[in-house]
Amino acid sequence: MRPSLHAVPPPTAPAPTAPAYLPQGDECEVFAHAHAAGLPVLLKGPTGCGKTRLIEHMAARLGRPLITVSGHDDLGAADLTGRHLIEGGDTVWVDGPLTRAMRLGAIFYLDEVVEARKDITVVLHPLADDRRVLPLERTGEQLAAAPGFQLVLAYNPGYQHLLKGLKPSTRQRFVGLTLGYPTPELEARIVVAESGCSADTATRLVRLAQALRRLTDHDLEETASTRLLVMAARLHQGGLGLQRAAQVAVAEALSDDEVTLGALREVVLAVVP
Repeated sequence: MRPSLHAVPPPTAPAPTAPAYLPQGDECEVFAHAHAAGLPVLLKGPTGCGKTRLIEHMAARLGRPLITVSGHDDLGAADLTGRHLIEGGDTVWVDGPLTRAMRLGAIFYLDEVVEARKDITVVLHPLADDRRVLPLERTGEQLAAAPGFQLVLAYNPGYQHLLKGLKPSTRQRFVGLTLGYPTPELEARIVVAESGCSADTATRLVRLAQALRRLTDHDLEETASTRLLVMAARLHQGGLGLQRAAQVAVAEALSDDEVTLGALREVVLAVVP
């Protein structure tokens, strides 16, 4: 029997208003079905394309608490599960963010998972299959996920390298959702909604992003994201000239190399007169 999208009990507190999110496709519907089925989700997509906003939107829409952790080189399993600490001369166990999420029935969102240490897969794997159990070796507890708990991971496949990819054994435990940059029309609507700028300003910034995304002669680790366009639009709304706003919020954010920056500035001058 297919699980109902309303099978998860509501939280005790009123659900917050969902942050604005303009779907690129059916990602909201897929996420809702995955949540109802108790399935983990893997979000893939470039930096600044809306992965985090999608999770914030869906957590509020589904009425679930959201606990977010950003992956980094020093993030290990104990940082997620918890550890013993000394308080007032006594040793006490303090839950980590993943453990709290499981007890609360929250959505746990681990961004940039490939940046974290490899030992986190030991705790993530049993949560990403039918067991939905977190073994806490230091306390001897086998913590079962409360209703409503969902594991969500995200990363940027274009930014990873050979040593920081997800193993097939990890990827195949998740429902995969790939996000890209929105269509020009949708991206312009997002910029207007997030910054309050005019449609003409948003259209110019989107044209700039498209021009920068077509650059292939320069070794850019990242390209112009929707997030950068929103930042430029907000600067312009505050009174800064659009060309200067685009230079400092978009071009300068993409590279520190003077030759590359020179090329990026030329594109800004050509597209945003």
